Amino acid sequence: MENTAVVATDLETILRVAVDAPLMRLFDYLPPRGSGPEPAPGQRVHVPFGRGQRVGVIASLASESAVPAEKLRHAQAIIDSEPLLDESLRELLDWTAGYYQHPVGEVYATALPKLLRLGRDTAEPEQRWFATSAGSDIDLDALTRRAPVQARILAAIRQAGNGLAAGDLELARDSWRRGIVALEEKCLVESRAVAVPENEPLPGPELNAAQSEAVHAIRATDGFAVSLLEGVTGSGKTEVYLACIREFAERGLQSLVLVPEIGLTPQLVQRFRQRLGVPMALLHSGLSDSERLNAWCRAADGSAPVIIGTRSAVFAPLPKPGLIVVDEEHDASLKQQDGLRYSARDLAVWRARQLNIPVVLGSATPALESLENARSGRYRLLELPERPGRAQAPEVRLIDLRQRPATDGLSGPLLDAIERHLRADGQVLIYLNRRGFAPVLMCTGCGQVTECRRCDARMVYHMRRAQIVCHHCGSERPAPQHCEHCGESLTPVGQGTERLEAALAQRFPDYPLVRIDRDTTRRRGEIERRLELVRSGEARLLLGTQMLTKGHDFPNVTLVGVVDADQGLFGTDFRSSERMAQSFVQVSGRAGRAERPGEVFIQTLFPDHPLLTRLVRNGYHAFALDALDARRDSQWPPFAYLALLRAEAARREMVFEFLEEARVAGAGLLPRGVELLGPAPAPMERRAGRYRGQLLVRSAQRAGLQRFLTGWRAAFEPVRSARRVRWSLDVDPSELV
Repeated sequence: MENTAVVATDLETILRVAVDAPLMRLFDYLPPRGSGPEPAPGQRVHVPFGRGQRVGVIASLASESAVPAEKLRHAQAIIDSEPLLDESLRELLDWTAGYYQHPVGEVYATALPKLLRLGRDTAEPEQRWFATSAGSDIDLDALTRRAPVQARILAAIRQAGNGLAAGDLELARDSWRRGIVALEEKCLVESRAVAVPENEPLPGPELNAAQSEAVHAIRATDGFAVSLLEGVTGSGKTEVYLACIREFAERGLQSLVLVPEIGLTPQLVQRFRQRLGVPMALLHSGLSDSERLNAWCRAADGSAPVIIGTRSAVFAPLPKPGLIVVDEEHDASLKQQDGLRYSARDLAVWRARQLNIPVVLGSATPALESLENARSGRYRLLELPERPGRAQAPEVRLIDLRQRPATDGLSGPLLDAIERHLRADGQVLIYLNRRGFAPVLMCTGCGQVTECRRCDARMVYHMRRAQIVCHHCGSERPAPQHCEHCGESLTPVGQGTERLEAALAQRFPDYPLVRIDRDTTRRRGEIERRLELVRSGEARLLLGTQMLTKGHDFPNVTLVGVVDADQGLFGTDFRSSERMAQSFVQVSGRAGRAERPGEVFIQTLFPDHPLLTRLVRNGYHAFALDALDARRDSQWPPFAYLALLRAEAARREMVFEFLEEARVAGAGLLPRGVELLGPAPAPMERRAGRYRGQLLVRSAQRAGLQRFLTGWRAAFEPVRSARRVRWSLDVDPSELV
């Protein structure tokens, strides 16, 4: 622990440095010896750390230190002549570290691209590729016969009048990197370092009355306000974003747009570029280190009026802040599940308040917390109740699997509907949130099922790979032919997307089918390639998991089939019903988004389940109001505040020894309104060969929870058992598993 005796240091200014280390503190250093940039908060600095050297960030300056003067070491060099992180961003990072009870140095590291964490200089102008004279004259048909990938890349470059950057090429072709190298070697393209160009924006559709009212309300906002934009699927929320962002760009201000999934960014970026005509910075994990650095620097110098990114983009620099948008604000992907467990949505709201700018949270199925904030007046509710134009909400029908049993997961009524829509030149989307061929391999003799040797879970059968795979720890092995207990044969039970793909291909061989799940989209750019097959109309049947429920626009889809609506009806987490309802509404909303009417068929063994019937008859908002009443009665969020202490170890007794010591340490600190629940095993106690347990903290007040957590962590962190387990503290957990 740090020495708490304050020692006055009259020699020099003290640098308080955030170093990427798992310790809840800043580290004190003296300035570097010799001449160099004047130390200032926000600059990166090389410092000695242990026996090595680290790159840290000066968080603040001080005139005294708790470290004795003779033990203070000099920093080695200040890297930046000017602060890299401004005061508002440092304030955000400091608050994040405190609220989420996470080491401040790791929080600062999260906010910087990898190359900046390694001490690299800031970016040079963006590289863009242009066709050479030879590339402009070459016969593309001839090149296509020899090298089709190169031909498609060259065609995209030739079509773009101002060249293409790496992000543009990502949209054009998933395997563009090898193709661009080959084209450069043939002198058909060349790269140049140029400023990011602007293009002439394309006009958008005329806004309807509800969209216009929402745009006016957001534009007229003076200072901080949270607008919850609740619009039915296909109601044109993105058009509202675009109209508002255009207004702020014309004022010379930046807009930050957060999306939950990397798969949503290419489609969104392409649409924003066409409609706004301004430079944009793209931030997500699919970028190379240099691409991410370039985008970060364009945000930092203000040359990018629009920043679009996934979760971590909430920490992007905003020297000219104007607007923050969180699309699909309900999505669980906006909550980090390891390391720094932050909510990008909640940080976006906090940051907007800090910067005194408006923030828009958009969703067809808002989180219950957001709806309660709107109901209580903390958020302003803006509603888009209808689809624009002549598009209508789809008709929803329940298929009772007790009366109409399914073969390979597909019932007769659903198969008939698929055939009818395909013959009418529509596209069909089939949804099943389960990968693989079958979730179970069962013995026909003794009834045993194949189980993971490292988890409390069953192995999933993947027929094409001839393997059984654990979807929790990733372990896999060849699929056995006979039961290891009695020697009888094994049979696959249940359906996954792989099995459905085979069944649909056999039943509808004349209609191209594309499957989108984690197994088929592992390669870089593959998800965008497959989505383009759907948007172009080349694929008529679309099959996939929850990856398809998140904001994609498929205007030609006229039928959605939900193969198994029962997966989320009986979950153990208090959010299970909310998530099931959100998935149901989101995937149903893919149907009938254009002028053609849509239908939704839902297969279930429980057609009278109150959740399903409420959703079908009255919609998501009515379900949400009922769910909020139930949450209030049971004192779950948003009517209580939670933190979860998780622990795992190779032996079960080690987990519960630590959790019990943590409980005892907390019991003496509990203020009124805060309670400890547990310890208890995790819902899946053994995972990846390690045992897991948890201890839940529930509080009636957020401030009371925060005060307790600060003292509690300091009390249990030094105990001996804490060093024998892996533990984490998750504030506002999105799931209790």
